[in-house]
Amino acid sequence: MGGRVCREEQKEEKRRSLGREDSLASADKIRRFAVRQSGYNVLSLARRGLKDVPAELWELLELEKLNLSLNSLKVLPPQLALLSNLVVLNLWGNQVLSLANNQLSSLPSSLSNLTRLRKLNLSHNLIAHVPGCVYSMKALVFLDLSCNRLENLAENIQALVELKILIMEGNSLHSLPRTLCFLTRLELLNLDFNDIKDVPQEMHQLSRLEKLACHPLDKGLHIIHNPLLKPLKEVMEGGLSALYSYLRAGGE
Repeated sequence: MGGRVCREEQKEEKRRSLGREDSLASADKIRRFAVRQSGYNVLSLARRGLKDVPAELWELLELEKLNLSLNSLKVLPPQLALLSNLVVLNLWGNQVLSLANNQLSSLPSSLSNLTRLRKLNLSHNLIAHVPGCVYSMKALVFLDLSCNRLENLAENIQALVELKILIMEGNSLHSLPRTLCFLTRLELLNLDFNDIKDVPQEMHQLSRLEKLACHPLDKGLHIIHNPLLKPLKEVMEGGLSALYSYLRAGGE
């Protein structure tokens, strides 16, 4: 009997999923999915198989948190910038596993207008360069760029002075710009699983990073899972304080 119930539930879920895109045919219908959470107007269109963002979404100017994760988006239209009240934008995992080109590789420049945005999740996409519009989002306190194709980080990163959490693990970063060390409000900086061999001497300025962290959710500096060169690797065995003392001494 339990198996029959399970099969019926699977059929019902399939029927719901087939109608998901059709259910977003007007702004009023989309608005029905919006909820009020912790004082914010929140809309989640996650896991809806969207290949394109419904144009009617741009009429919901009141939105403050938007979740478009786990869809099949290839690009984002510039009209997204019309949602100027957004403080959280989640674009995680827009991919079809069998078609690698169904992943975000860039963002429209118009998104630089999202000056109130505080949290941006771009993880698990195909981004090779941090989109220029991101550097204009100066209110960001959280930026997740993990599991993309980044090989470098522009010096413009210094513009994001409010950042407290910056996640870039699982990319192909070879080095770090010294301007990264100007983000002195950082409490969590995750650089694990890249190709980093050295760090800027100025990194000791990141005084709010309290320790060398291992668990992904821990605050601190995540960097030990990189091919660090001697003597840097050995210095880090003494923890973050040993690393900072080494850097203050000029790496001697």
